[in-house]
Amino acid sequence: MSTALSLAPRLDLSAAKDLHAAVLARRGGDLQLDAGQVTHLGALGLQLLLAAKQSWQRDGHRLAISPRSQAFDDALRLFGVAPDDLVVERRA
Repeated sequence: MSTALSLAPRLDLSAAKDLHAAVLARRGGDLQLDAGQVTHLGALGLQLLLAAKQSWQRDGHRLAISPRSQAFDDALRLFGVAPDDLVVERRA
């Protein structure tokens, strides 16, 4: 089972609760995150995405982020995180 989730334009403190609930609701299968409309990625938003990566990795499911906005990629770079640090490939 694969699902998609479009991320909110602002991933900050005000979006954290909704983002957490939305990601948690999709646990148990592959997940495609759409970051194409993200204009701001805050530290808490990034922390939630990194936690999601760990959960998906433990569960053996694929996690991808595509498309990604330039603002999303720029924020990752400022935090010292590579886009691939948020991706989980399917286990062989």
